Amino acid sequence: MIDLDELDRKLLGALAEDATLNAGALGRRFGLSQPATWRRIKRLQDAGILNGKKIDLDKEKLGFGVTVFLGVKLATKGRVSLEDFERAVTAIPEVQTADHVLGMYDYRLRVTARDISDFERVLRRRIMTLPGVGDVEANVLLSEERRPGPL
Repeated sequence: MIDLDELDRKLLGALAEDATLNAGALGRRFGLSQPATWRRIKRLQDAGILNGKKIDLDKEKLGFGVTVFLGVKLATKGRVSLEDFERAVTAIPEVQTADHVLGMYDYRLRVTARDISDFERVLRRRIMTLPGVGDVEANVLLSEERRPGPL
């Protein structure tokens, strides 16, 4: 872990908001030269704090209007390995994330579908047939507020 100063935090915040900003634009925003900004970004990458760039797709404009969070409890933890479940669930394209969690459920899945009937098809034909699936609870996403993180 490296020590982050206020400028590092500002750079991280700006990149979290728009990862396409280059070192020149960031430098102008924060009063640094392009080379100095590039060195700071490189240091953050080398430390593993910056792990690549991602594109944020507008799922609704692509025809995927429903996001559902599923709590999945495995019925037989001893008979089905966690790795078998994880391998099977990550092969389902509609499953955006699969998080192994503590609490009432073993996994929290983020599933994206075209509409509710499409989600029902994914649930019945793909998720409920996975190895070891027991109880499932669905929560439909109504709106989402994105925060850049604890910087």
